[in-house]
Amino acid sequence: MRKVLPILLLFVAVFTLIFAHPAIADESTVVLAQGAKVFSANCAACHMNGNNVVSANKNLKAETLKQYGMDSLDAIVNQVTNGKSAMPAFKGRLNDEQIKAVATYVLNQSTQGWK
Repeated sequence: MRKVLPILLLFVAVFTLIFAHPAIADESTVVLAQGAKVFSANCAACHMNGNNVVSANKNLKAETLKQYGMDSLDAIVNQVTNGKSAMPAFKGRLNDEQIKAVATYVLNQSTQGWK
């Protein structure tokens, strides 16, 4: 029994490592897909392809987000939730899950060059 337990634990650890990563990747893919959908329905009118039709210098490109301290998930969630300047608040229009998903999507797209 003493020899079987370490082997069993090793098997469980290897099994978990092998099969846990696809679940994480799938979850990430689902969040990005949900974020893309929320973005398309609520944000694209002003921010198509990461641009900004209201204030062109405040776009969603990586370098601009960094310049304005908006290059983190928390900062983007706060901006979407509470709005600022010409951007309206989406608190009450979008739930917390939708806001986090769209923030994740924006951050991901900014690092990908809005492809």
